[in-house]
Amino acid sequence: MKVLLLNPPFLPRFSRTSRSPEISKGGALYYPYWLAYAAGVLEDHKFDVKLVDSPAAGYSRQATLGFAVDFNPDLVVCDTSTPSIHNDVEVAAEIKKHTAAFILLVGVHASALPAETLAMNESVDAVARGEYELTLLELAQKIEEGGEVADVAGLTVRKDGKIVNTDNRELIKNLDELPFLSKVYKKYLSIKDYFYPSVRYPEVTILTARGCPFNCSFCNTPFRGSYRTRSVENVIEEFKYIQKELPMVKEVMIEDDTFPINKKRTIELCDRMIEEKINLPWSCNARVDTELEVLKKMKKAGCTLMCVGFESPFQKTLDAVNKKTTKDLQVKFMSNARKAGIKVHGCFILGLPGDTKESIEKAIRFAIELDPQTAQFYPIMVYPDTEAYKWAKENGYLITEDYRKWIDDKGVHNCVVSRPGLGNTDLVELCDRALRRFYFRPKKIINIALSTHDSGDFTRKIIGLKNTLKYFLG
Repeated sequence: MKVLLLNPPFLPRFSRTSRSPEISKGGALYYPYWLAYAAGVLEDHKFDVKLVDSPAAGYSRQATLGFAVDFNPDLVVCDTSTPSIHNDVEVAAEIKKHTAAFILLVGVHASALPAETLAMNESVDAVARGEYELTLLELAQKIEEGGEVADVAGLTVRKDGKIVNTDNRELIKNLDELPFLSKVYKKYLSIKDYFYPSVRYPEVTILTARGCPFNCSFCNTPFRGSYRTRSVENVIEEFKYIQKELPMVKEVMIEDDTFPINKKRTIELCDRMIEEKINLPWSCNARVDTELEVLKKMKKAGCTLMCVGFESPFQKTLDAVNKKTTKDLQVKFMSNARKAGIKVHGCFILGLPGDTKESIEKAIRFAIELDPQTAQFYPIMVYPDTEAYKWAKENGYLITEDYRKWIDDKGVHNCVVSRPGLGNTDLVELCDRALRRFYFRPKKIINIALSTHDSGDFTRKIIGLKNTLKYFLG
């Protein structure tokens, strides 16, 4: 049985797997790691699998359709995102028109609004909710056997003229049973197609855990409020695999929502990296409550950079979005990161509850004073099934529910939240202004230039600079 897993064509270099899907100003393009996990699981069970990432490979809709027709799959799995959902459904429907495939939509948007998504087009046969590797595996087995699809847990399907949810599927307990993402990448994708502006190029992205015990109101990542980890041994084996089988890779990005959240596990994993002489640099996502002891151990094990959500220096704002951090923690964390010798990529959100133009100006000055190695400034982005979306809608701040408006004509983040005295266009402009003020400082330019460590670091800086200048200069 043939299964096509597809990151559908949309805008060139559209990063669907990003937390806020867009065409990044710095050129970031994330791996389709959820699709890759699913491809690996199906392959392990002897299905004939193809994984196609059209935005990364530069495939047009016509070229993607041609590939699908030639492959003639029995099952097509299409990833989705909020800004691209109309496009994604259209692509799925076109494939259905030219093949006899069962069409399944997956991803954050489809999971947040499964019934609405399924109702968009009769050509779509089902939506998989949440974690879908085992849902997809069971579905593929049912289709192959001619069984009843509505018996598969984790789906939203049509039954007796109605759209219904099947039973919820339990989260995977043993993540070690899943294949290595890096192994799937090697077989199906081109490593050089992907880019993360703060990480040496080329890089690979892996996960050592799923979920986050926190629940920030704006976050649309899967498995909020849950946390499961791979074993230390399993992670070490994947690092060894990357070193041996993907020698061109200059750095590993650990895309866990919050990698060092478990102090004991983090130290144990870092100790094993040191013992096993893992010599691959790596980066991760972290929170400002990570302790100095942990940071020093991470540095010794090869950590070069942490991507950290500061968001705002104002306590009322932080409390309003359930961040559970403080300005003092942010300042202390930056000091500790410098002591440990780990660079920081700082993330700041403008337009959160309680923000005004005056407070945003102070927040931008604070970001410059913190002076992480790199930074990004987002307008508040609200996605379906998040508390931030409900807040915006209930207060009349959401200016449209046309998901195509979540990005502008260039594919870059738009803003659909507008409040008295702080309009949506104001927020986009303030973010651009903040980015210019942060980077176009002599001190910052010199610091970035002098902190280049190797060819991979130099390459990612050149690519990031080229993409950023292209955005600002057209």
